[in-house]
Amino acid sequence: MILELIKFSLKGLLHRKLRSWLTIIGIFIGISAVVGLISLAQGMQYAIAKEFEKLGADKITIIPGATLFGPQAAGASKLTESDLKAIKRVKGVENAGGWIMLQYSVKFKDEKATAYIIGWPLDKSLKFLEESQSFEILEGRDLRKGDKYRAVIGYEVAKGNLFSKEVNIRDKLIIKGREFRVVGILKKIGSKIDDTTIVIPIDIARELFGLGSEYSMISVKVKGGENPSEVAEEIKKELRRERGLKEGEEDFAVQTMEDIRRRFSSVLGIVSVVLIGIAAISLLVGGIGIMNTMYTAVLERTRDIGIMKAIGAKDRDILIIFLFESGFIGLVGGIIGCFLGIFLALAITQFASNMGFGFLEAKISTELILFAIIFSFAIGALSGILPAIKASKLQPVEALREL
Repeated sequence: MILELIKFSLKGLLHRKLRSWLTIIGIFIGISAVVGLISLAQGMQYAIAKEFEKLGADKITIIPGATLFGPQAAGASKLTESDLKAIKRVKGVENAGGWIMLQYSVKFKDEKATAYIIGWPLDKSLKFLEESQSFEILEGRDLRKGDKYRAVIGYEVAKGNLFSKEVNIRDKLIIKGREFRVVGILKKIGSKIDDTTIVIPIDIARELFGLGSEYSMISVKVKGGENPSEVAEEIKKELRRERGLKEGEEDFAVQTMEDIRRRFSSVLGIVSVVLIGIAAISLLVGGIGIMNTMYTAVLERTRDIGIMKAIGAKDRDILIIFLFESGFIGLVGGIIGCFLGIFLALAITQFASNMGFGFLEAKISTELILFAIIFSFAIGALSGILPAIKASKLQPVEALREL
């Protein structure tokens, strides 16, 4: 029975090739967009979860500003040395360190480029801060106590993707008129910001940029066995006391790794829903195209329907034939759309990797492909319901008049 329906549907498609393929295009564009976008969204969620798992759940981040994702430079609030001391007093804090980050023009030989400058403290918090940022030395050495005009550079800086030439150990970079000798190169992280970073001692950075005792960010490591969320609340209380603020008036943000992960996942989920909603419009248009094609098919096959009914076909048989044919159109569009969507997701992943955004990767699951194929068949079948009902209701006598 199924084999006969497939043969009948293929015969219909081949009979009206141009119209059928124009209809299929509307379906496979929508399905390819949905498959591609969901694959990228799942890949990003997986990559984010993996990165946060690597960083560990025992980390807390404090920045100036009312929200971690808000405009941090808009207000006058700053994190200072006194804030860091207050944080270190909180029960449950094992280690804490502050650092600064800014963008500035850097000169290498006769070429200039804008890079991210990070000022690292050279005390016992150095290793912890590097761990929190996934910084590992690939070549050379790390910064150490007593270093002044020394620098550790990101992977992309070393490989010639910031300047036109590669930067090697013992090369010199000019930052605000001062020479910094490169002593180390960081392993590739996969983030454009991290991989184009230049790390220098924090005291030198403050001196060059006139930053006083302020920090761009303070990172905290929670003691083993302590709840990071509870420690984060205690840090908020201590900073409010230190700054003379009431609850709800905070001019700083305290976030655990779990909070940050949830924020990222939430934002990514909203973006995915919006993009998939836009792609669904194409599926709606494709469904209308299938409906139009099937109405035309009913008119073209009026004689065939009359003959089938005259030799004993029931209304249900005619209904199934036309529903299957419309579903088959959706199925063909869905299969083509899945292949195109996979290609689209992999192409975007490769492009993003070439641009330095290695964290953007596609995660293609069997469940997603099966869902897309079944969904496209269902869209086709649903779009063909009205034409199929019309075909099944034709009276044999009226249909045979077309002969």
